[in-house]
Amino acid sequence: MLLPLTLAAAAAMLVIMIILIRLRIARTKQLSYIRAKLQEANEGGSPEQLLLFTSDRELQNLLIQINRLIESNRKATAAYAGTERSMRKMLTNMSHDLKTPLTVVLGLTETIAKDQTIGDRERDRLLSRIHAKALEMAASMNKFFDLARLESEDKPIPLSKVHMNVFCQNMMLFFYDSITAKGLDVAIEIPETPLYALGNEEALERIFGNLIGNAIRYGSEGGIVGLALRGGESAVIVEIWDRGQGIAETDQQRVFERLYTLEDSRNPLYQGSGLGLTISKRLAQNVGGELSVRSIPYEKTVFTLNLKPAAESNKARTKA
Repeated sequence: MLLPLTLAAAAAMLVIMIILIRLRIARTKQLSYIRAKLQEANEGGSPEQLLLFTSDRELQNLLIQINRLIESNRKATAAYAGTERSMRKMLTNMSHDLKTPLTVVLGLTETIAKDQTIGDRERDRLLSRIHAKALEMAASMNKFFDLARLESEDKPIPLSKVHMNVFCQNMMLFFYDSITAKGLDVAIEIPETPLYALGNEEALERIFGNLIGNAIRYGSEGGIVGLALRGGESAVIVEIWDRGQGIAETDQQRVFERLYTLEDSRNPLYQGSGLGLTISKRLAQNVGGELSVRSIPYEKTVFTLNLKPAAESNKARTKA
């Protein structure tokens, strides 16, 4: 009686050992597969998601985490490559933006230095051109460094309550002469009810300056530049618009990209350094807002700035 039980137990133990050995061999193969894929990634490869059929719960959890890491690494690599391309393009554009006025400056200074027949009047004219070109170079460099500071996020932007009715009035008043000097009409829609937004006046001045300046420069064919303010408890919205040549639908989502310029030579909108709208977008995000655009060429182009309301003030006004 004892012998059959012993033999049965030995057989069961043998089966269990065989199963454990097979499981160990299978796990070793699976771990080898994972190691090989990780080595491929470590050596600069672009591994696909790891696919491994296993009933081992711990291996399943390990695969999930590794696949998440692979996906995160893939996105980071793609973002880095995109940033690198943008930086190369930025440097190329900056080089062009600086080289052109610098060439003019060098030519003018050489003329002043070598041409002894230049009269005082002509000398003053040339010096005025040199000064204008120097300001142009300084503006290009300032845009470059402003964007670099914004993207490094090394200088936080302090937020405060901004009376948007007064702010919008002041900005349109500041640009009024520039708008009317081009023969453009001005349309302003500002409600009587005070609206307060969470923002930073210096950042908002930069955003408004870029948007209104673009509307004047590139929307003049429409004969009008407008600003509309509206909002309440959920948002404070400012729209700056014109009826000029506008932006094609295919370009509207890309005009905020660093150094993106339109290909159509008939539409010079946002050409040059290509940093103005990028800076405006970053500033809007840094004050907790959002900047977007919609455009139907020669009908209406609208840049919309959404800001967070200074909730307590707007709610109080609304209830009153």
